[in-house]
Amino acid sequence: MESMRDRATKTISFIYRGLFICLILLVVILIVGTLYGVFFNRTSHNVSHVDNLLDEEYQRGQTFTGIGQIRVFTADPQPGMVVLFISFNYYPDDTAFSEELAHRIRDFRDIATDYIGSFTVDDLQRLSEEIIKAELLRRFNAVLLLGQIDVLFFSDFMIIS
Repeated sequence: MESMRDRATKTISFIYRGLFICLILLVVILIVGTLYGVFFNRTSHNVSHVDNLLDEEYQRGQTFTGIGQIRVFTADPQPGMVVLFISFNYYPDDTAFSEELAHRIRDFRDIATDYIGSFTVDDLQRLSEEIIKAELLRRFNAVLLLGQIDVLFFSDFMIIS
């Protein structure tokens, strides 16, 4: 008959062999994964390849003009009018973000109308265009969930009093 000590020794030996096999499998997986990453991952070859991909992506960017021209009355007792055309760059290959932009056009128009309409003509003439762009950009990005706008452009910004 097998003693209790022999059975315990065999069990421990079996566990150690199993752990050793697991360790060897992990080492093999790490080595194979590293070799795969080094030899088959396109972006790890060199940094200039990554730069080329970014340049191509930038070139595919387009200008989003969906907000259109906005006419806003100022907060003066005798209101003036601001004519504004806002645009920004986006990447149409990012379909989820492109769809969100299309769904947010009304929000963008409302944000611009509310913000610009809260000023008088004198206030708007004192504010720099950059300050207005920065605040509109902040407000636009606050409603976006799937991406962010980097820079706003005004192709029209006229204050008519």
